[in-house]
Amino acid sequence: MSANIPFDISSTSGRDNHQPQLTAQVRIRRLVWKIAVATLALMAVGSATRVMNAGLACPDWPLCYGQLVPRQQMNLQVFLEWFHRLDASLIGLMSIWLAVQSWWCRRDLPQWLPWASSGALVLILVQGALGGLTVTELLRFDIVTAHLGTALAFLISLVTIGFCLLPYQGLGTSGNLFAIGLISAVLVYFQCLLGALVGSRWAAHQCLGLSQLCRVMNSHLIGVVPPTIAILSLLLVAWRTPALHTSLRRLTVLIGTLLSLQIVLGIATLQMHLQVEPLTVTHHTVGAALTAALVAFTVLAWRDRTQPAMPTDFNEDFSSRDLA
Repeated sequence: MSANIPFDISSTSGRDNHQPQLTAQVRIRRLVWKIAVATLALMAVGSATRVMNAGLACPDWPLCYGQLVPRQQMNLQVFLEWFHRLDASLIGLMSIWLAVQSWWCRRDLPQWLPWASSGALVLILVQGALGGLTVTELLRFDIVTAHLGTALAFLISLVTIGFCLLPYQGLGTSGNLFAIGLISAVLVYFQCLLGALVGSRWAAHQCLGLSQLCRVMNSHLIGVVPPTIAILSLLLVAWRTPALHTSLRRLTVLIGTLLSLQIVLGIATLQMHLQVEPLTVTHHTVGAALTAALVAFTVLAWRDRTQPAMPTDFNEDFSSRDLA
């Protein structure tokens, strides 16, 4: 395999024995998947915390009523805010462990991995700081929006790392799908930020009364069009691409399903004026999952163009064992 390929997982940095490198890489890859799943759950809990008006249920930070576990004050709202902080703390600890492991085993790993894991750690530290500011600044809308944007960026970094570490048998047939996937992912990311702005300013509730909030709401509604067109273009080009890798084709099915579900949820959420909390939470979570699926597709499409075929089959390797 060519030494010029930056994501060549067969490289052992001058060592002849490949087993330590494979062991370290598989271990770190599985840790990345676990953090990614926990992050998606964290975003769902964070959305529930906001729509249930529980963002200030714990009036102090980082403790809750000055305690690690506020037993006497515990109710549904306090539990949501407390559990949100607990999940965030666990993700922070796992991210520290990921960075430590990446640097400790760096001779057996791709050279980019320690730096990438360190970048992810910086994002989660910024996310924690923004989480504290959302409480101390009394849910200021710009901080709440930045809080979600950083969480989504952290999830994107994890998905990118995880799919770059997967053994992948590229076919070189993806063509322009990398560029279309990248554009789609960027558009969906900014649409998620607009959605966060609508939620943090309660624009869906107050649009009729305040013209500024109507502009915020209308921006989100109109903003649906560009990412939808980009994703439909991606699905069309993928469908018309002969001999497209099975993994990429399966991801297009997932992306199409998530897009359809997200549009239906968006219409229903708008009709209900964000009054049905589970519906709103699901809408936010599916948006994050769609972003992650587009990033995964983009990474594999890029690898399909830039890396030669490998003997290990992607579908065989990317299984439930990665999350074990």
